[in-house]
Amino acid sequence: MIQTEGLCHHYGDKPSLLDVSFSLAAGEKAIVLGSNGSGKSTLLKILDGLISPASGQYLYENQRITPQVLKHGSRRQRFRQEVALLFQNPDVMLFNPTVADEIAFGPRQMGMSNIDERVAHWAGLVGVTAFLKRPPFSLSGGEKQKVALAALLAVEPKLLLLDEPTTALDPRSTGWLVDFLAQLPITLLTTTHNLSLAPELGQRALVLGEDHRLIYDGPIEAFLGNLDLLVAANLAHVHRHQHGGLEHRHWHTHGWE
Repeated sequence: MIQTEGLCHHYGDKPSLLDVSFSLAAGEKAIVLGSNGSGKSTLLKILDGLISPASGQYLYENQRITPQVLKHGSRRQRFRQEVALLFQNPDVMLFNPTVADEIAFGPRQMGMSNIDERVAHWAGLVGVTAFLKRPPFSLSGGEKQKVALAALLAVEPKLLLLDEPTTALDPRSTGWLVDFLAQLPITLLTTTHNLSLAPELGQRALVLGEDHRLIYDGPIEAFLGNLDLLVAANLAHVHRHQHGGLEHRHWHTHGWE
Protein backbone atom coordinates (compact mmCIF):
# COMPACT_ATOMS: atom_id res chain seq x y z
CA MET A 1 0.00 0.00 0.00
CA ILE A 2 2.76 2.46 0.89
CA GLN A 3 6.47 2.62 0.17
CA THR A 4 9.11 5.09 1.25
CA GLU A 5 12.54 5.34 -0.30
CA GLY A 6 15.31 7.29 1.42
CA LEU A 7 13.04 9.80 3.15
CA CYS A 8 14.87 12.75 4.69
CA HIS A 9 13.36 15.74 6.45
CA HIS A 10 14.76 18.71 8.37
CA TYR A 11 13.37 21.44 10.56
CA GLY A 12 15.73 24.28 9.78
CA ASP A 13 19.22 22.81 10.06
CA LYS A 14 18.13 20.00 12.39
CA PRO A 15 17.36 16.59 10.86
CA SER A 16 14.09 14.91 11.80
CA LEU A 17 14.30 11.89 9.44
CA LEU A 18 17.33 10.46 7.64
CA ASP A 19 17.21 7.87 4.85
CA VAL A 20 14.03 6.11 6.00
CA SER A 21 12.91 3.29 3.68
CA PHE A 22 10.17 0.71 4.25
CA SER A 23 6.97 -0.64 2.73
CA LEU A 24 3.61 -1.51 4.25
CA ALA A 25 1.17 -3.97 2.72
CA ALA A 26 -2.59 -3.50 2.62
CA GLY A 27 -4.20 -4.85 5.77
CA GLU A 28 -0.99 -4.74 7.83
CA LYS A 29 -1.02 -3.38 11.37
CA ALA A 30 2.42 -2.04 12.27
CA ILE A 31 3.85 0.27 14.93
CA VAL A 32 6.51 2.96 14.81
CA LEU A 33 8.65 3.02 17.96
CA GLY A 34 11.15 5.61 19.07
CA SER A 35 11.90 8.05 21.84
CA ASN A 36 10.59 11.62 21.86
CA GLY A 37 12.16 13.62 19.04
CA SER A 38 13.13 10.59 16.94
CA GLY A 39 10.86 11.62 14.05
CA LYS A 40 7.73 9.51 14.57
CA SER A 41 5.23 12.34 14.17
CA THR A 42 7.14 13.80 11.23
CA LEU A 43 6.97 10.45 9.45
CA LEU A 44 3.19 10.27 9.88
CA LYS A 45 2.75 13.83 8.61
CA ILE A 46 4.70 12.93 5.46
CA LEU A 47 2.60 9.81 4.97
CA ASP A 48 -0.54 11.94 5.33
CA GLY A 49 0.74 14.43 2.78
CA LEU A 50 0.82 17.33 5.25
CA ILE A 51 4.53 17.97 4.79
CA SER A 52 6.99 16.96 2.09
CA PRO A 53 10.36 15.24 2.51
CA ALA A 54 13.52 17.17 1.71
CA SER A 55 14.66 14.19 -0.36
CA GLY A 56 13.57 10.65 -1.10
CA GLN A 57 10.08 9.68 -2.14
CA TYR A 58 6.79 8.38 -0.79
CA LEU A 59 4.45 6.23 -2.86
CA TYR A 60 0.84 5.44 -2.01
CA GLU A 61 -0.58 2.58 -4.09
CA ASN A 62 2.25 3.08 -6.61
CA GLN A 63 1.54 6.82 -6.97
CA ARG A 64 4.30 9.15 -5.85
CA ILE A 65 2.81 11.68 -3.42
CA THR A 66 4.03 15.23 -4.01
CA PRO A 67 2.55 18.70 -3.43
CA GLN A 68 1.77 18.82 -7.15
CA VAL A 69 -0.19 15.56 -7.02
CA LEU A 70 -2.18 16.78 -4.01
CA LYS A 71 -3.17 19.95 -5.89
CA HIS A 72 -4.98 17.85 -8.50
CA GLY A 73 -8.69 17.77 -7.61
CA SER A 74 -9.56 14.11 -8.14
CA ARG A 75 -6.22 12.77 -6.89
CA ARG A 76 -6.32 15.00 -3.84
CA GLN A 77 -9.87 13.94 -2.93
CA ARG A 78 -9.06 10.25 -3.35
CA PHE A 79 -5.92 10.52 -1.21
CA ARG A 80 -7.66 12.59 1.48
CA GLN A 81 -10.47 10.06 1.70
CA GLU A 82 -8.24 6.99 1.77
CA VAL A 83 -5.47 8.21 4.11
CA ALA A 84 -6.35 9.61 7.56
CA LEU A 85 -4.19 10.82 10.45
CA LEU A 86 -5.31 10.89 14.08
CA PHE A 87 -3.23 13.52 15.86
CA GLN A 88 -1.89 13.01 19.36
CA ASN A 89 -3.83 16.06 20.57
CA PRO A 90 -7.47 15.82 19.43
CA ASP A 91 -8.05 19.53 20.11
CA VAL A 92 -6.22 20.41 16.88
CA MET A 93 -8.75 18.33 14.90
CA LEU A 94 -12.06 19.49 16.37
CA PHE A 95 -13.66 22.74 15.21
CA ASN A 96 -17.36 22.10 14.50
CA PRO A 97 -20.21 23.33 16.74
CA THR A 98 -21.46 19.85 17.67
CA VAL A 99 -20.13 16.30 17.78
CA ALA A 100 -22.62 15.31 15.07
CA ASP A 101 -21.31 18.08 12.79
CA GLU A 102 -17.75 16.98 13.53
CA ILE A 103 -18.38 13.40 12.39
CA ALA A 104 -20.41 14.59 9.39
CA PHE A 105 -17.83 17.12 8.20
CA GLY A 106 -15.61 14.72 6.24
CA PRO A 107 -18.43 12.89 4.44
CA ARG A 108 -19.97 16.23 3.50
CA GLN A 109 -16.69 17.48 2.08
CA MET A 110 -16.33 14.27 0.07
CA GLY A 111 -19.86 14.49 -1.29
CA MET A 112 -20.88 11.20 0.30
CA SER A 113 -24.45 10.01 0.74
CA ASN A 114 -26.31 8.76 3.83
CA ILE A 115 -24.49 11.21 6.09
CA ASP A 116 -26.91 10.90 9.01
CA GLU A 117 -26.54 7.12 8.90
CA ARG A 118 -22.76 7.42 8.85
CA VAL A 119 -22.80 9.72 11.86
CA ALA A 120 -25.08 7.40 13.83
CA HIS A 121 -23.06 4.32 12.87
CA TRP A 122 -19.62 5.60 13.87
CA ALA A 123 -20.84 7.49 16.92
CA GLY A 124 -22.35 4.24 18.14
CA LEU A 125 -19.22 2.20 17.46
CA VAL A 126 -16.91 4.55 19.38
CA GLY A 127 -19.45 5.24 22.13
CA VAL A 128 -20.22 8.96 21.70
CA THR A 129 -23.91 8.79 20.70
CA ALA A 130 -24.92 10.54 23.92
CA PHE A 131 -22.72 13.53 23.01
CA LEU A 132 -23.94 14.15 19.44
CA LYS A 133 -25.60 17.49 20.29
CA ARG A 134 -22.80 18.71 22.53
CA PRO A 135 -19.91 20.93 21.43
CA PRO A 136 -16.67 18.94 21.19
CA PHE A 137 -14.76 21.36 23.44
CA SER A 138 -17.02 20.39 26.36
CA LEU A 139 -15.86 16.76 26.31
CA SER A 140 -13.03 15.08 28.20
CA GLY A 141 -9.74 14.31 26.49
CA GLY A 142 -10.65 10.68 25.94
CA GLU A 143 -14.09 11.57 24.60
CA LYS A 144 -12.55 14.07 22.19
CA GLN A 145 -10.18 11.37 20.95
CA LYS A 146 -13.14 9.10 20.23
CA VAL A 147 -14.96 11.86 18.34
CA ALA A 148 -11.86 12.63 16.27
CA LEU A 149 -11.48 8.93 15.47
CA ALA A 150 -15.14 8.63 14.44
CA ALA A 151 -14.78 11.70 12.22
CA LEU A 152 -11.87 10.07 10.38
CA LEU A 153 -13.52 6.67 10.03
CA ALA A 154 -16.75 8.19 8.71
CA VAL A 155 -15.09 8.68 5.29
CA GLU A 156 -14.00 5.00 5.27
CA PRO A 157 -10.21 5.40 4.86
CA LYS A 158 -7.99 2.54 3.67
CA LEU A 159 -4.97 3.65 5.73
CA LEU A 160 -5.24 5.01 9.27
CA LEU A 161 -2.22 6.69 10.84
CA LEU A 162 -2.35 7.15 14.62
CA ASP A 163 0.09 9.36 16.51
CA GLU A 164 0.39 8.25 20.16
CA PRO A 165 -3.37 7.59 20.29
CA THR A 166 -3.53 6.54 23.96
CA THR A 167 -1.88 9.63 25.44
CA ALA A 168 -5.18 11.21 26.56
CA LEU A 169 -6.85 7.94 27.56
CA ASP A 170 -7.29 6.30 30.95
CA PRO A 171 -6.58 2.54 31.28
CA ARG A 172 -10.17 1.48 30.52
CA SER A 173 -10.33 3.65 27.40
CA THR A 174 -6.90 2.46 26.32
CA GLY A 175 -8.09 -1.14 26.51
CA TRP A 176 -11.18 -0.24 24.51
CA LEU A 177 -9.08 1.47 21.82
CA VAL A 178 -6.69 -1.48 21.46
CA ASP A 179 -9.60 -3.88 20.99
CA PHE A 180 -11.37 -1.49 18.61
CA LEU A 181 -8.31 -1.02 16.39
CA ALA A 182 -7.66 -4.77 16.25
CA GLN A 183 -11.09 -5.29 14.70
CA LEU A 184 -10.80 -2.57 12.04
CA PRO A 185 -10.39 -4.15 8.57
CA ILE A 186 -7.98 -1.46 7.35
CA THR A 187 -4.25 -0.81 7.29
CA LEU A 188 -2.91 0.75 10.52
CA LEU A 189 0.36 2.46 11.36
CA THR A 190 0.57 3.60 14.99
CA THR A 191 3.34 5.50 16.76
CA THR A 192 4.15 4.95 20.42
CA HIS A 193 7.04 4.76 22.84
CA ASN A 194 5.02 2.66 25.29
CA LEU A 195 6.68 -0.74 25.03
CA SER A 196 4.14 -2.50 27.22
CA LEU A 197 1.35 -1.48 24.84
CA ALA A 198 3.23 -1.90 21.56
CA PRO A 199 2.65 -5.66 21.01
CA GLU A 200 -1.10 -5.09 21.31
CA LEU A 201 -1.06 -2.51 18.51
CA GLY A 202 0.84 -4.55 15.92
CA GLN A 203 3.21 -7.44 15.38
CA ARG A 204 5.69 -5.55 13.19
CA ALA A 205 7.86 -2.76 14.56
CA LEU A 206 9.56 0.06 12.69
CA VAL A 207 12.05 1.63 15.11
CA LEU A 208 13.54 5.09 14.73
CA GLY A 209 16.80 5.77 16.53
CA GLU A 210 17.94 9.01 18.10
CA ASP A 211 19.86 9.67 14.88
CA HIS A 212 16.48 9.75 13.06
CA ARG A 213 17.28 6.65 11.03
CA LEU A 214 15.33 3.40 10.85
CA ILE A 215 17.37 1.03 13.01
CA TYR A 216 14.99 -1.94 13.04
CA ASP A 217 12.18 -3.34 10.90
CA GLY A 218 10.82 -6.71 12.02
CA PRO A 219 8.81 -8.62 14.62
CA ILE A 220 8.04 -6.61 17.75
CA GLU A 221 8.87 -9.46 20.14
CA ALA A 222 12.38 -9.85 18.69
CA PHE A 223 12.99 -6.12 19.16
CA LEU A 224 11.75 -6.15 22.75
CA GLY A 225 14.18 -8.98 23.52
CA ASN A 226 17.21 -7.12 22.14
CA LEU A 227 18.67 -4.87 24.85
CA ASP A 228 21.27 -3.34 22.52
CA LEU A 229 18.56 -2.14 20.13
CA LEU A 230 16.39 -0.88 22.99
CA VAL A 231 19.30 1.18 24.30
CA ALA A 232 20.15 2.44 20.80
CA ALA A 233 16.56 3.65 20.41
CA ASN A 234 16.63 5.27 23.89
CA LEU A 235 13.81 2.97 24.97
CA ALA A 236 15.77 1.46 27.87
CA HIS A 237 17.79 3.08 30.62
CA VAL A 238 19.82 2.16 33.71
CA HIS A 239 17.98 2.67 36.99
CA ARG A 240 19.51 2.51 40.47
CA HIS A 241 17.93 0.63 43.37
CA GLN A 242 18.82 0.58 47.08
CA HIS A 243 18.41 -2.77 48.87
CA GLY A 244 19.52 -2.96 52.50
CA GLY A 245 22.25 -0.40 52.01
CA LEU A 246 23.46 -2.01 48.77
CA GLU A 247 23.04 -0.29 45.45
CA HIS A 248 22.06 -2.23 42.35
CA ARG A 249 21.83 -1.02 38.78
CA HIS A 250 19.23 -2.52 36.42
CA TRP A 251 18.07 -1.90 32.87
CA HIS A 252 14.48 -0.70 32.56
CA THR A 253 12.36 -0.33 29.46
CA HIS A 254 9.97 2.56 28.94
CA GLY A 255 6.46 1.30 29.63
CA TRP A 256 4.96 4.77 29.72
CA GLU A 257 3.82 7.52 27.36
